[in-house]
Amino acid sequence: MDDAAAPLQRPAPAGATRAPQRRQAAFGFIFASALMNSVSFGIMIPILPNLIRQFTGGDTAAASEWNMVFGASWGLMQFFVGPILGMLSDRVGRRPVLLISFFGLAVDFLFMAFAPSLWWLYVGRILNGMTASSFSTAGAYLADVTAPERRAKSFGMLTSAFSFGFIIGPTIGGVLGEHSLRLPFLAAAAITAVNWFYGLLILPESLPPERRLKAFNWARANPLGSLRLLRGHPGLLGLAGVGFLFQLAQIVLPTIFVLYTTYRYGWTPGVLGLTFLLTGVLGVIVQMFLVGPAVAGLGERRVVLLGLLAGASGFVWYGAASVGWAYLLGAPIFALSGLIMPGLQGLMTRRVSPSAQGQLQGANQSLQGIASIVGPLIFGETFAWSLRHQASLHSPGLAIYLSAGLLTLGFLLALRTAHAPAPERPAA
Repeated sequence: MDDAAAPLQRPAPAGATRAPQRRQAAFGFIFASALMNSVSFGIMIPILPNLIRQFTGGDTAAASEWNMVFGASWGLMQFFVGPILGMLSDRVGRRPVLLISFFGLAVDFLFMAFAPSLWWLYVGRILNGMTASSFSTAGAYLADVTAPERRAKSFGMLTSAFSFGFIIGPTIGGVLGEHSLRLPFLAAAAITAVNWFYGLLILPESLPPERRLKAFNWARANPLGSLRLLRGHPGLLGLAGVGFLFQLAQIVLPTIFVLYTTYRYGWTPGVLGLTFLLTGVLGVIVQMFLVGPAVAGLGERRVVLLGLLAGASGFVWYGAASVGWAYLLGAPIFALSGLIMPGLQGLMTRRVSPSAQGQLQGANQSLQGIASIVGPLIFGETFAWSLRHQASLHSPGLAIYLSAGLLTLGFLLALRTAHAPAPERPAA
């Protein structure tokens, strides 16, 4: 019997059929919680910068600077708190950590909804970054309840939930924000509160006591300590490096996309909204319907390499497109970069034991936090520099080309490290 399914089985005459049902129910909750969480985060995308600008008295430049501080601080919290929650879930189980994180998110959104000043809003954003680290625990839960050979497909489904949320969320935020800039935060708090209550009633534990860590180790729970886990398993550090390069390259889009397309193509907010919809739908199609067959037919290694090549090619296309319609033609190519993380997660989770899945996801979240801190600085400054030298450089897409280069480095690194590990041994 597959050892990944064992945690959810209980002795019963119909035990052979109950385990898959419970595993499917558990995956359904994780998918639903990822969807609701990403919707709640997406709600803030069109609202938070405007609320910051309102607190700065309508000063757009000051609001832009504060927005950068908010983003970097959020990433910093991910960097520090992600490993702690990941190891805590290895020690006490996934369920309590997920429930505490969901409840904390609901409180954070309420905190921001009623923030009387910019500094209160900033504190709420810090708390949000801390509790948003539940994503790493959700990934560990998914690894617990999914057989190793099916993890890439399951992580693809989980990623599609995030994509769905970031299609729906900004739309809800924009509509509610027309009435009040505070109302979207209340909606986000309600969604996460429902998520917490839903989990409180039905979520089973995925990690049985015999597979948990015997003691919480603070030396490994700090960000640098958690990264030691990546060095302790063959090929794991290289795979994490590929994931970091991908996460860093992706930061270019939220950092400069609106400014870049407005400057180069003259896109209006309506066109931008349709573009978000198009790219989001393409991402969902790849993650829900293509990842599984691609992994089954090509294997995780080839899927990762294909995704990296597609992502690099898509970025080059975006940087070279001189008109808006040409930019959109590159969207289907770039959408194939959605193959990267499910394939990487499938390879990485098979290299560590069940009691270290939370540590692994926490380490990955720390790397994502680093990317969220340094990415806006790199790409924002590169874009500004390219505009100041536009008369001689003639390349407003320089920052996007830089992202293509990062994915090319990721491809070369994956050639060396993205190999399937030896088959897992069944549990004793």
